[in-house]
Amino acid sequence: MAPPALWLYRALMAVSLPVMAPFLLAADRRRGKKRPPWSQRLGRNLPAIPAGGVWVQAVSVGEVAVARPLLAELRRRHPGVPLVLSATTATGLAMASGAQLADVTLPFPVDLPGPVRRLMDAARPRLVVLVETELWPELLAACGARGIPIVLVNARVSDKSFRGYRAVRSLLRPLLAPVSLALAQDEQSARRLAAMGVGADRVTVTGNVKFDATPPGAAPKVLEELRRLAGGRPVLVAGSTMPGEEEQVFDALLKLPARTRPFLLVAPRHPERAAQAAQLAADRGLTVARRTLLAQAAPGCEVVVLDTVGELAALYQLADVAFIGGSLVATGGHNPIEPARFGVPVITGPHVKNFAAVYRSFAAAGAARVVHSAADLATALEHWLSDRTAAGAAGAAGRALLASNAGATARTADALERFLA
Repeated sequence: MAPPALWLYRALMAVSLPVMAPFLLAADRRRGKKRPPWSQRLGRNLPAIPAGGVWVQAVSVGEVAVARPLLAELRRRHPGVPLVLSATTATGLAMASGAQLADVTLPFPVDLPGPVRRLMDAARPRLVVLVETELWPELLAACGARGIPIVLVNARVSDKSFRGYRAVRSLLRPLLAPVSLALAQDEQSARRLAAMGVGADRVTVTGNVKFDATPPGAAPKVLEELRRLAGGRPVLVAGSTMPGEEEQVFDALLKLPARTRPFLLVAPRHPERAAQAAQLAADRGLTVARRTLLAQAAPGCEVVVLDTVGELAALYQLADVAFIGGSLVATGGHNPIEPARFGVPVITGPHVKNFAAVYRSFAAAGAARVVHSAADLATALEHWLSDRTAAGAAGAAGRALLASNAGATARTADALERFLA
């Protein structure tokens, strides 16, 4: 019998979805945001799914990046086991499909009884893996009812999330009963998962798979074209920027002397904002082009706005310095590991609660600097662009940090073995 908390969740979903759906659709149209096909999110018109596989759910681009090395390791160990990868966002789904990581890629279903049941009937998985801490009550209940193991991998619980979970832990505990195993990034997340209701005997620390992830290769033609546009200037890559940050990056760029000003590649976290970011640069008198229109870039182009999905991680190899967005505005920050893999020193704002432990390690190693404004960013850029020895040391520290934290993928796959025997 379903616990009372699940019935409460169903009632809330039944009331809120019809009210919120029109507003969400209108907001998506206004921002040009795309979502996966609704028919498939409702569990209809699904592709053929081989039965008895491992279903891995990754919300968006960052989680798909975590899924990549894990799927590759599972494929190496169990070549005959089908792999199914789902994603919630359109950008995550595009990255998953383009990378050809699994036998089947598809949108994650709306967490309602019908869509979840239809997808479970179609997939009949032997194991469900949720990347990071995704707690979908209907999916958890469906796995429990069918006796399908469900494992959280690379699990983390932020300060904000833990406060929310702790406030409803009496309701959450029965919903978490079907979780077979939670593989945490660190000891703090492990303790928090146990406090939330995952039994301490079902929680273990395996580390952060992101330290193992290798970026996809960039198209040689794209790299060549961007190097040509840079024309020997140092390169600043501003990755995963959020609203309110691009203008600060552009303002920092303009504070630098024209003769030493770097060529800027800026990648909004949501590609549908590329036109807006390009306009912000143009409004400041910067010569700007979009990645998909490089052939039209003017000589001496100062800024290129990335308007594609899945390329940023590989393009960090062009950078002399990287700024990681989502951190000068209070959205929680983004992953600094991708530029560090290429030995690129990292600059971040102070708002990094989603990656707090990673940034603490980077700052302690001297691999990252924290800035609080456009003026601070300009100062940090000027320092590292003028002192290549210091920048090289910071980049080397980041690479060493990644090497010292490697191995989480193998430990995670080891922990999954008992469900695949």
